[in-house]
Amino acid sequence: MAPIYRPTWAEVDLRRLRSNLVRLRRRMPKSTAIMLVVKANAYGHGAVEVSRAAEESGCIRWLGVSSVEEGIALRDAGVRKPILILGSLYPFESTLTAIRYGLRPTVASLDGVRFIAQAAQALGRLEPGGRRAQPLDCHLKIDTGMGRIGLRSPAVLEVVDALRRTPGVRLEGVYTHLARAEDDPVYTRAQLALFRECVRGIERAGLQAPLRHAANSAAALRFPESRWDMVRPGLAAYGLYGEGFEPVLSLKTRIVFLKSVGPNTHLGYGRHFKTRRNMRVATLPIGYGDGLPRLLSLGPSRAHVLVKGRRCPMVGAMSMDMTLIDVSGVPDVHIGDETVLIGRSGAWEIGARELAAAARTIPYEIVTRLAARVPRVYLR
Repeated sequence: MAPIYRPTWAEVDLRRLRSNLVRLRRRMPKSTAIMLVVKANAYGHGAVEVSRAAEESGCIRWLGVSSVEEGIALRDAGVRKPILILGSLYPFESTLTAIRYGLRPTVASLDGVRFIAQAAQALGRLEPGGRRAQPLDCHLKIDTGMGRIGLRSPAVLEVVDALRRTPGVRLEGVYTHLARAEDDPVYTRAQLALFRECVRGIERAGLQAPLRHAANSAAALRFPESRWDMVRPGLAAYGLYGEGFEPVLSLKTRIVFLKSVGPNTHLGYGRHFKTRRNMRVATLPIGYGDGLPRLLSLGPSRAHVLVKGRRCPMVGAMSMDMTLIDVSGVPDVHIGDETVLIGRSGAWEIGARELAAAARTIPYEIVTRLAARVPRVYLR
């Protein structure tokens, strides 16, 4: 990889990723496939490297992305597993391009049926006389209570009927997404019941979908009835949810400047922070331009980092490229000392969930916000 001249980087431990996938595989029924969700650059971990490692693990059958562009990047990198686009496609050219790259489109409306029918014709998937040749596979999205995209009853049967009458197109899967699987079993089971009812309606209409899937990480681990033919883990695979799953990503930097300041000294933009005592302050070459929420450095819930196994609070408002920390409690601290923002140092560990709590957000946002200018170093 290219040299790292600014000492800020993210370590992605692909060994832990594979270990997490093995744990997931062991906890799922043998008949239940695993789709690893690698959208948003694999939650900030690096979609290409993560997808390759997942393929090599032998634990997954599918990959999930959010856009045609994400799928194309994987195909260009040589990733061969089936890839589902977990989103609605528009305009027509998006569907056509997706199919040309061997990506499975999601159908969530009559327009979606029309787009994929046009793609079948444009790509010559119909034999003379309109007979089916190699069909185009798609997955149907059902909205059972998430409220983003998807079909609600009775529109489901209208679209199913249109699919059934469309030559050259095959319904490969039907799926939904659960809104509160991590904390609301009543609502989750209601969603699953509605999904089950829709699947039965589709089957009564004469279509059989080989793949029925609903479960994210939380549902797959907490609700056995949600597993169906496939599960779609994200957080668990990256070690951000569930017991026994190890965090895959660590975020690190090094101290580049040290100074001693006296009491009543203001630090950072806006003069939000004023020292109350003599303090040793270190400057880190990382800031909100690297994807860190600025809120981490403000208010009473300021985040901590780890230096030589000691917890050190952020002080002063975070800048675009720099963050200040109080290292007064770290003995023998020097320029160049490694600083851990996510990960372990000594007996302490700071996880994405702790940073998310300090920034009043969720772990997803912490890792997916990491900017491209933060190099990913892959441990194999």
